[in-house]
Amino acid sequence: MAKAVLAFSGGLDTTVVVKYLQDEHGLDVVTVTVDVGQGEDYEAVREKSRALGAVSHHTIDARREFVLGYIHPAIMANALYQGKYCLATALARPLIARKVLEVARAEGASALAHGCSGKGNDQVRFDLAFMSGSDLPILAPIRDKNLDRPAEIKYAAEHGVEVENVAKRFSIDQNLWGRAIEGGVLEDPFTEPPSDAFIWTRTEDLPHNPTYLDITFRGGVPVAVDGQEMGPVDIILHLNRTAGEAGVGIVDHIEDRTVGLKSREVYETPGAVCLIEAHSDLEKMVHTIHQSRVKAAMDAEWARLTYLGLWDEPLRRDIDAFIRNSQGVVSGTVRLRMQGGAVRVVGRRSDHSLYDQRSATYGQDSTYDQRRASGFVELWGAQSAEANRILRKAEAEQ
Repeated sequence: MAKAVLAFSGGLDTTVVVKYLQDEHGLDVVTVTVDVGQGEDYEAVREKSRALGAVSHHTIDARREFVLGYIHPAIMANALYQGKYCLATALARPLIARKVLEVARAEGASALAHGCSGKGNDQVRFDLAFMSGSDLPILAPIRDKNLDRPAEIKYAAEHGVEVENVAKRFSIDQNLWGRAIEGGVLEDPFTEPPSDAFIWTRTEDLPHNPTYLDITFRGGVPVAVDGQEMGPVDIILHLNRTAGEAGVGIVDHIEDRTVGLKSREVYETPGAVCLIEAHSDLEKMVHTIHQSRVKAAMDAEWARLTYLGLWDEPLRRDIDAFIRNSQGVVSGTVRLRMQGGAVRVVGRRSDHSLYDQRSATYGQDSTYDQRRASGFVELWGAQSAEANRILRKAEAEQ
């Protein structure tokens, strides 16, 4: 029998999709769960797949690959979609899709499948990643049949499929880089998120004293915290715990989705907030004004393409090459101060620093000769001054 390989989380959507693929398409189903730091009970997910009649199940630990191949490039790009969202879900989807494709090739599959709806961004991310790596047809029953949650629950009941947490308050997507929290009362953009929506970030009884973190970067990526070197996965887990305990990491904003909708999005991203804040500050110290100006535009475009599901777009790879080339000098240590849920940079140092304290000081031992500036100022503003002179003359003649 022909096989479909399904990106499988074990939640309501992908549980229903398994039965649709079996009953309506007559396909054997191979399920794939990719561990990018969700913290799930993967044995329970495997058992659910077996109970649904999947012919095989693959659990793939991709946490280290996720950090090295996706999160690290995002840190180098200071990647925040619309200045807010650290792209946690957006970064994970192309990796998950790539692993599904690897299994599909090994299994000799005839179709690829996912459980995304037609309202969200993930359908775009999965579809484009699948299309970039394969010519196999893509089956998306939730979207293609315009199913809503009540219809899915009804279908599951009719087919004797057990589903869990159908009455849960929020829809959660979680990985190493962040938690996305949607639905329920959060759909009213004027309603404050309740404290129990958060599990990483402390929202009550915050520490009275400030918490400090020294984050060390080497070649644009974090390698140590408070002088202690850590592995790529461990450093993010450590920062999620430490910054979250200080109340840092909640992002609440109105986001423009790929499909044209505006959406109220709430995220928990303690480690990402700290790392991007520290990395971008260190870049300001070691890059020239011209590098900083161009890179800011490249960073914004990198984040936009990633959010829109265009991870495999050649332009994203071109920009990535530019960004990586800029990171050779981005080495040093940044000190963060966290208090009351806020974080700010309070210190930075680097062997590649372009900051010259001897010139910048206002003290008497400054090496900067102020008299040299007068000619520069005159030349710098020459065209502007001339344009205004002509404007004044025209106004006087009216």
